[in-house]
Amino acid sequence: MISRLKKLSVQLLTGANIATIVVMLLVGYSDRICPADHPLASTIGMALPFMLIANMVFLLFWLIFKWSRSWIPVVGFVLAYIPIHIYMPLNISVSPPDDALKLVSYNVCSYGGNYKYEWGFEKVRDYLHDEKADIVCLQEDNDTWRRYAFIEYEKKGFAYNDTIVLCRDDFRYNCLGIHTRFPILRRERIAYETASNNGSAAWWLKVGKDTLVVINNHFESCHLNQEDRKQYRQLLKGQIAKDSVRTESQLLMVKLAEANAIRSKQIDTVCDYVDRYLGRYPVIVCGDFNDNPISYSRHMMAERLRDCYVETGRGIGLSYNQKAFSFRIDHVFCSSDIEPYQCFVDTKMDASDHYPMVCWLKIGVKE
Repeated sequence: MISRLKKLSVQLLTGANIATIVVMLLVGYSDRICPADHPLASTIGMALPFMLIANMVFLLFWLIFKWSRSWIPVVGFVLAYIPIHIYMPLNISVSPPDDALKLVSYNVCSYGGNYKYEWGFEKVRDYLHDEKADIVCLQEDNDTWRRYAFIEYEKKGFAYNDTIVLCRDDFRYNCLGIHTRFPILRRERIAYETASNNGSAAWWLKVGKDTLVVINNHFESCHLNQEDRKQYRQLLKGQIAKDSVRTESQLLMVKLAEANAIRSKQIDTVCDYVDRYLGRYPVIVCGDFNDNPISYSRHMMAERLRDCYVETGRGIGLSYNQKAFSFRIDHVFCSSDIEPYQCFVDTKMDASDHYPMVCWLKIGVKE
């Protein structure tokens, strides 16, 4: 009787492990789903770390109690290699050549995203000045009078500075900024109809004999207010009454799905813009995508450009630093005629609700 129960338990756990792997693969490859067509399904990419943990628990269980079944979760990890590598790459660090450009992409949250610093603006300003980057792309570069003071200050380190106002009224204010040591040949707002207070812009820089197109983005946010964030944290901690879990989860999923659907149209517009210039000019795309690595947003851009963090970074790289919402939502991409090096999230700089994304890029490599 006991042996039959053991056998049945093993069969049930084997089935549960296989089911976990199937769900893990569906989640891992959900970045192919267009949110405009299937909004709710497009949100499941956020669940990948939970599925990886579940499969790891099965692996440890089999190794301890029945090692002959440990091949099941191992096969699952092998099948999920691509999304795992996208989510947390483990690349060997290669030093950039001397002629590589240094890029910093940073959502500064109006210079007040982390109120642990009394002088948040000055903290950001000094950090960017000390980094000695060749190109700095800023999102939420919104503090008007201090921003102009910053530009005057940064003329010592950056000869060329520009800001594009995305929106400004009684309720909304958002800007994209760039600071660079390269001449700005032209600038262009990339218009998309779905934008409320977000947007994208392209700057054309003269880099030696090359014309470099730099596209800075601040895509649609998830519009979760403080109460939504509180509910989400409580869901993760299991602090919500059982009869409310389903309702609260559905409300959060709907908000995320609606934002994904809007963002997908913005991504498609920028991808179309990139397609017009690929092969003609080296292209860099960076900014706050407001989307995790397993997402339609990252996938569509990665179909055209090289994901600098996936190719050269190490670890999960959490660029959004709010508790329970830690994801890599800031990204850097480059065209195939650019070689990326040592892309990383600079967690030492915590004056915003985002960490800066830093990367070195060498223009002119053979495709």
